[in-house]
Amino acid sequence: MNPHKQSLIYLHVAVLLFGGTALFAKLINLSALDITVYRTAVAAAVLALLLGFQGQRIRLSSRKDYAIAIGLGMIVGIHWVTYFAGMQLAGITIGIIAFFSYPVLTVLIEPLFHRQWPKAKDIVSALVVSLGIYLLVPEANLGNDVTLGIVTGVFSALCFALRNIFQKRYFTHYSGPQTMFYQTLVAALMLCAFVEVPVTDIPERDITLLLLVAIVFTAAPHALFAASLRGLSATTAGLISCLQPLYATILAFMLLQERPDTATLIGGLMIVSAALFETWSVSRQPK
Repeated sequence: MNPHKQSLIYLHVAVLLFGGTALFAKLINLSALDITVYRTAVAAAVLALLLGFQGQRIRLSSRKDYAIAIGLGMIVGIHWVTYFAGMQLAGITIGIIAFFSYPVLTVLIEPLFHRQWPKAKDIVSALVVSLGIYLLVPEANLGNDVTLGIVTGVFSALCFALRNIFQKRYFTHYSGPQTMFYQTLVAALMLCAFVEVPVTDIPERDITLLLLVAIVFTAAPHALFAASLRGLSATTAGLISCLQPLYATILAFMLLQERPDTATLIGGLMIVSAALFETWSVSRQPK
């Protein structure tokens, strides 16, 4: 299979699973930091088992790569805490929209590493995505929690954009599961000292949800996403990932009975159109 097409398949499956992640900020009755610690710890264990089952080595090739892995893991840990905190403060809809400023941030930041200006088509796609995300925003009372949630979501977006760019630039010579094993492990170790609710005090329902979000909605999609970056630019991956708000809206409707309004449908259509354009553009690249 064409490497570009294979990377696109990995990315679209990952984005579909990512779309359900935001729901757990409301479904699990724990703080954003506690959710992140338990989520990453379970995900790291699952990824370690996967690497062993596949016969892949866990050790990295050099001390420099360990330093890079630690840096990426720290960024991921901060990203996930602020991601869930944004959802809890501002609500799922506004929180995920604030987070999805990251494709625009990626478009603006990534070319700087290559001493280039962003491509015109990516700027246009980013503008379309930005307008679509804006249309998804419902009327809201911008109280302290909402304002803080939006700021937190944008900061999470910045962390995610930087993680994608640095991973693409310095860490794509490792497999997706190996990459995410180190990132989830570092994130869990970095944050575990700040856990508020010990594992023995977590209700059985929340333990089940933590296992679900860690295995199905963290280990699997992040490994797929990391693998997709081996064949795609961080900009393209970021723009295609804008399908996530649409998936989250559909899942929220199915599971939480949240009905999207007309503006949400129009914004979702704009985001999907931009993502499909990026998919078509990448698929036409020469083999």
